[in-house]
Amino acid sequence: MNGVTCRGLCAERGGVQVLHDVDLVVGAGEWVSLVGPNGSGKTTLLHSLAGLVSADGDVQVAGVTPHRSGRRAVARAVALMPQRPIVPEGVTVRELIHLGRTPHIPRFGSETPRDREIVERVITRLELEDFASRLATALSGGELQRVVLARALAQQPQVLLLDEPTSALDIGHQQQVLDLVDSMRREGELTVIAAMHDLTSASQYGERLVLLDRGRIVADGLPADVLTVERIAEIYGARVEVLDRPAGRAVLPLRDRPEPVESQEP
Repeated sequence: MNGVTCRGLCAERGGVQVLHDVDLVVGAGEWVSLVGPNGSGKTTLLHSLAGLVSADGDVQVAGVTPHRSGRRAVARAVALMPQRPIVPEGVTVRELIHLGRTPHIPRFGSETPRDREIVERVITRLELEDFASRLATALSGGELQRVVLARALAQQPQVLLLDEPTSALDIGHQQQVLDLVDSMRREGELTVIAAMHDLTSASQYGERLVLLDRGRIVADGLPADVLTVERIAEIYGARVEVLDRPAGRAVLPLRDRPEPVESQEP
């Protein structure tokens, strides 16, 4: 029940069709990394799964049909960490994270001690204690990214959708965030679908890679099968070296070395 199924998913944005007949099955507790060039449809696919854009086709996310179910039912099943979060003015970090509990609080009800316990536990795990009382709008990009992830985790979803979850983070916090999500996935059968630009990180954390190009899935499988030198050259127009490491594939860009400048001295 915690998995994701898409059959013939098509989606438009601004009158332009972005996704074309996407078929995707993600099992409960799996981590699937979405990769592909800019404009390939990764964000639109995540938003379709979260019910945020209208789409045609059959979509089931943790037993919920996003486009036909109420927002509260969808929010109890799936959480999205957006690439560009919108933060209300005057809200502290702790208050923003508490918003993740909203789908679980009865209408006209109030939060319980358990809601507060879940929020504090997430704050501790993401090491946000030092600025929990600060205004969220005063945070740096990297700090805000961790807070938005904390809000999504406080939601206790069955499916977690991540849109470039580490784009504003330094390398240390990148590892911390991805390791934390992976540990929570393993502990609670959380299903993770993450759009990632960094092909090496996508390979190291994703059990499967789904490669999108122009709104279609062009490869779906193990990182070793999807991330080949030839396919990266074809889809990205990039020259790379692909190395096999114990943690996954490492994709290294190659550059042309400039020709040495000959001396003009007589």
